[in-house]
Amino acid sequence: MHYDVIIVGAGSMGMAAGYFLSKSGKKTLLLDSFNPPHNKGSHHGDTRIIRHAYGEGEEYVPLALKAQELWYELEEKSGRQLFLQTGVLNVGNEASEFIQNIISSSKTYSLPLEVLDSAEVNKRWPGISLSNEYIGCFEPTSGVLKCEECIEAYRELAERHGATILPNSKVKELSVHENRVIIKLEAQTFTSESLIVSAGAWSGSLLSMLNLHLPLNPIRKTFAWFKADEQLYNHKDFPAFSFETPNGLYYGFPSVEGAGLKVGRHDGGETIKPEEEMLRFGELKKDEGDVSQFLAEFMPSAGQLKYGKTCMYTLTPDEDFIIDRHPDYPNIAIASGFSGHGFKFSSAIGKILSELIISGRSEQNIAPFSINRFKNKGFNRSVD
Repeated sequence: MHYDVIIVGAGSMGMAAGYFLSKSGKKTLLLDSFNPPHNKGSHHGDTRIIRHAYGEGEEYVPLALKAQELWYELEEKSGRQLFLQTGVLNVGNEASEFIQNIISSSKTYSLPLEVLDSAEVNKRWPGISLSNEYIGCFEPTSGVLKCEECIEAYRELAERHGATILPNSKVKELSVHENRVIIKLEAQTFTSESLIVSAGAWSGSLLSMLNLHLPLNPIRKTFAWFKADEQLYNHKDFPAFSFETPNGLYYGFPSVEGAGLKVGRHDGGETIKPEEEMLRFGELKKDEGDVSQFLAEFMPSAGQLKYGKTCMYTLTPDEDFIIDRHPDYPNIAIASGFSGHGFKFSSAIGKILSELIISGRSEQNIAPFSINRFKNKGFNRSVD
């Protein structure tokens, strides 16, 4: 069967792209090896943070603001509550690049931001204990996205606009002949004019079928929920947070509907092969010990572990995204390497991918996310 566009990987970015393309009138097919939303990628675990004043670099701020606009739009169209305006508290040493980027980007883009010393943080949120070397940067308009519900909402709307979604459909062969894409599954073959690859940790193997070899490193990550005093840590009174500490970069969420305080560590992790079974949470001692140690120091009123989960990051060497067209095939768009901080942007990235397919360019500046930045850095763009 022939389609205008096939999307391989119907997680956060792919499902959003499927909605925007089908809404535009494109005959769209979405393929996924599992049944999204699922627990095999980077989009599960109930919640994700959305920050606007961005510690990873000012180039992300316009993308974050566009994404927030589109999340509000998705709420309206789906009739679901997808965003909780908890605010986000970013903690670190005042001289750190992460904190300075947050302060600088808030000024550049006139974003609301409160810069608080440790005493002010401790007074406002009694569940936090900061020592004097830390400051807090509080973004009152940021907050928490219900990540799995976001994907479900885009899926419903995409299907409403005529998109076809085939879950549990693993791609066996992928090729391009005379600008026509050919995709073979176990027992079916599909063709299309255009292709989007947004398959998370599996993107590397898929793109290698198209002679594109990108520096993508899938790693195992964990996060966990802890018992919480609801008076201290409920989502109406306590913010989502990120802490840059000498021991690592940690992030977390208030207790949403009594779920408990959720905490993870952003840096670190073990390189894995996505096709192999991943160690479950708790099979490594540090799975619980690392985040428990963080809570003991900074949120000592938190209770015992309730449960934990695993997910995957797909890292690029610079931990910036890849959003681009294939250097040899302009009818193929690629979204990958989101390095553990991509979900918040997925509404905007889905829109960008649809624009790359429809018109060959995007209204957003995606130059910082170009494949070409890896040239002359020891990575092969293609093979003969």
